[in-house]
Amino acid sequence: MQKGVKREIITTADGSTTIDLPELNEQYHSKHGAINEAKHVFIKSGFRHILNKEKFDSLHILEIGFGTGLNAFITFLEAEKNDQNIDYVGVEAYPVAFEEAKLMNYSEELGVSSSEKVFESMHLSSWETPVAISSDFLLTKRKQFFVDIEDENCYNLIYFDAFGARVQPELWTVEVFKKMHIALRQKGVLVTYSAKGSVRRAMQEVGFQVERLPGPPGKREMLRATKA
Repeated sequence: MQKGVKREIITTADGSTTIDLPELNEQYHSKHGAINEAKHVFIKSGFRHILNKEKFDSLHILEIGFGTGLNAFITFLEAEKNDQNIDYVGVEAYPVAFEEAKLMNYSEELGVSSSEKVFESMHLSSWETPVAISSDFLLTKRKQFFVDIEDENCYNLIYFDAFGARVQPELWTVEVFKKMHIALRQKGVLVTYSAKGSVRRAMQEVGFQVERLPGPPGKREMLRATKA
């Protein structure tokens, strides 16, 4: 999908940067605020939500769409605050080049310039093998199409951050959400910025209990799905 597509770095409404694909009118993160979206959808509605319900020796997270590494980086920072061990798997079919990732201003905008090396190490780490980003954060990056995921009963939390259904509808199907349901452990949670009715119905069809939640800036609603 991305081969030959023009890419630009843009600044979003909260001052943080993202990658824009102008020909598709699609961005890696919300134009209304990349950091604000990540914090609201994936940290507040996913990470904090699940930690408030249960304690984990190691919290296993799967990210669908590793992209710029923003969600992984903010999760690392949140895990440090909570003294939480993380086993993080990021799946990405079209990895962002390190030179492009270096143009993101996340450390500066988050006020954690001292952790810039952590962000860099996430992008420089090898693919297809677990890498200890710190003593409490294990990162595995997999170059893989989402439809090829075959994990079973592995994860407590899924960040579903694929490109939108308007440009890649094949990523938001019953087939894909069935794979997500199988990949989650019992009581596991999936969060996504999408609130489309077709997405909600696909989740429900494979057995998820689905909640509509207030969305991040620029979106009225988002979805959270739980494996009962």
